[in-house]
Amino acid sequence: MSRIGKIPVSIPKGVDVKLDKNEIKVKGPKGELAFVWPTRVSVEKKDVGLVVSRHGDDKQAKAYHGLVQRMLSNMVTGVANGFSKELEIQGVGYRAAMDGNKLTMQLGFSHPVIFDPPKGIKIETPKQTSVIISGCDKQQVGQVAAVIRGLRPPEPYKGKGIRYAGEYVRRKVGKKAAK
Repeated sequence: MSRIGKIPVSIPKGVDVKLDKNEIKVKGPKGELAFVWPTRVSVEKKDVGLVVSRHGDDKQAKAYHGLVQRMLSNMVTGVANGFSKELEIQGVGYRAAMDGNKLTMQLGFSHPVIFDPPKGIKIETPKQTSVIISGCDKQQVGQVAAVIRGLRPPEPYKGKGIRYAGEYVRRKVGKKAAK
């Protein structure tokens, strides 16, 4: 049995869970999420919370067992508390600011880079060199953070670019003069 899959997902107060055939809808103070799980597993609502069980012992069912449990756990956590990722911008003249609901960044190009966040994602810039992405869907928050980081990933010589908060960028030695 999957070690992750057999752990029941507890439902905190203020979170409403509705099950329909093979679809779940989770609603909480931070938002609402829906998920359709594969037919090789089933989800039941019990006293301890949501319990995931699989139909059979084939490789695909075993893989889905842990996946569905973790997806449900992330959904419940997301609508209750939310998720966030922080990005740091490093480089001379590199900065970010919110212009309405759009993120405008100066990243060393000849033009400003404008990023329009998808629905359900909130972006904040507490400092010019810091961007905080938050939302209730963990996958979407991570994807938006990766897309923004991909606009100017950190380069290994000077370390300029956009990086995750606390990310270590391995630096390389530049050219040396020949003697």
